[in-house]
Amino acid sequence: APMSGFWPTSDGWVRTHGNYPHHARRLARLLGVPVDAEKGTVAEAVATWRALDLEYAAAAAGAVAGAVRRPEEWAAHPHSAALAATALVEHVHDAGAPARPWTTPATTPLAGVRVLDLTRVIAGPVATRDLAFAGADVLRVDSPRLPELPWQHLDTGPGKRSTLLDLAGPSDRRAFDDLLARADVVVLGYRPGSLDRHGLAPDELRRRAPGVVVASVSAWGTRGPWAPRRGFDSIVQSVTGIALTESPDGTRPGALPAQALDHSAGHFLAAAVVHCLHRQREYGGSWSVAVALARIAQELLGTRGTGELPATPATAPQEGTTLAGRIVCAAPALTYTGAPSAYSALATPWGADAPVWRPSTPA
Repeated sequence: APMSGFWPTSDGWVRTHGNYPHHARRLARLLGVPVDAEKGTVAEAVATWRALDLEYAAAAAGAVAGAVRRPEEWAAHPHSAALAATALVEHVHDAGAPARPWTTPATTPLAGVRVLDLTRVIAGPVATRDLAFAGADVLRVDSPRLPELPWQHLDTGPGKRSTLLDLAGPSDRRAFDDLLARADVVVLGYRPGSLDRHGLAPDELRRRAPGVVVASVSAWGTRGPWAPRRGFDSIVQSVTGIALTESPDGTRPGALPAQALDHSAGHFLAAAVVHCLHRQREYGGSWSVAVALARIAQELLGTRGTGELPATPATAPQEGTTLAGRIVCAAPALTYTGAPSAYSALATPWGADAPVWRPSTPA
């Protein structure tokens, strides 16, 4: 997107994210340029800023930008210290709720499990794509006021259904509450605190739906000074030091060849959900799990691999026909006995499904 990328500042570099129209508008307003400005115009405006000043001003304006730091600079940051004190996957368990039964014969690992998917962008949708691949009934719910990038739905939508509900509208809210009352899992992919006004904080969900598993993914985690900030994989790579670690020449920032933090976070979260589902079915209780992209970034920066890549990919790319035509994509990362070798094709466009669960039969 024209408003996204690395930009030199008066004292370093920043990374901006303007892929969504509302973020692009806020960033353009902050920089004093038209929202459809050419990249050269954006570069001239950014060059007048100090990197940390722009990062701070963007956060205050609801825009998304991050100063490019060296790993040691991030390690000295207060939010880095807050993250270092947390587990890679955080767990909360409330006792008391009875164990729920499996509700459908076990044709797949998660047959009959109902997943209410309140996620966007990549990390959360990757987690729920895994759960759908394992047989769960995944229904994604989005606001009709927030746009979706078509290629993202194409990438992370297979196996799911999706619907649009305005939680501020009484009838839509009743439909949502009916879904929540029968959900086994709720996956949250919005900034911590941003859904609290709708009664969708993890602790409130566990109180309202005893026995539920609540899974959350965020850029910066749930504690520390940056917890409420907006963030994306590219921004987290930049501020934590990954961008300079990936520098092509030691001075210009670079990036990992994929949104590795997003995908890692999604797979970790899906694994944590499955773990908690089995614990709930065996021991009862309500559960919350949480993963943060920045915490995964710190784990990645602390590893020291061999630097050697396998000679061939572990799996061949998947080819198939979807609503968008013929595509080639990565094959599923998940496998299990009897698992298909490819994702199912998208059945309906984004937001086109009814807000209802599929019928289930007793196990």
